[in-house]
Amino acid sequence: MNNKIYLCIDLKSFYASVECVERGLDPFEINLVVADPTRGGGAITLAATPAIKKLGVSSRGRIYEIPKGIEYITAPPRMTLYMKYASKIYSIFLKFISSDDIHVYSIDESYLSLYNMNAKQLAKTIIDEIYNITGITATVGIGTNLFLAKVALDITAKHAKDFMGYLDEDLFKQLIWHHKPITDIWMIGPGTANRLSMLGINDLYGVAHYPEKILYKLFG
Repeated sequence: MNNKIYLCIDLKSFYASVECVERGLDPFEINLVVADPTRGGGAITLAATPAIKKLGVSSRGRIYEIPKGIEYITAPPRMTLYMKYASKIYSIFLKFISSDDIHVYSIDESYLSLYNMNAKQLAKTIIDEIYNITGITATVGIGTNLFLAKVALDITAKHAKDFMGYLDEDLFKQLIWHHKPITDIWMIGPGTANRLSMLGINDLYGVAHYPEKILYKLFG
């Protein structure tokens, strides 16, 4: 029996949050994007604060796509600074978790496997510690495997007041099987969604109940 619980921790709007912390600003209140202003209106916004995202600004859009009526700060990217923050946050993880149980998925996401612990209490302790030390808000998905932890992070945690989401197999069937759009699910992009749609599949329930051999033949 698998008794492991996994946490998937994401640093909310990480680059933009770091820039806000450096300026003494609240990323949930201030409109800020991280982009290279020397590249003009075609510059990609590498990150955007939660405040400006609420106004429909994408964290991977272009400067010229930001509506003219929105006032915002443009912060030039500082990757060395972001790496310093990421390193500091990783050191926080090491206060609670062995390095053997940490998988860094990207600069702002880590999976942590835990043994015989109350995962939610530990998760809250970790994200509180991250905020108290760095000023960065983190979200966390908790699941009984890595996939469920990631989906809990992407689908449920971002809408939770405590920034935490939990999924086991039963909750997954209740909450996620019929979730749409299917592109919200990790690793399912528009191309994959279109190919699934050709089979009449538009949610994970459809994937789970479709003949496995045909799916393997189509996707490998």
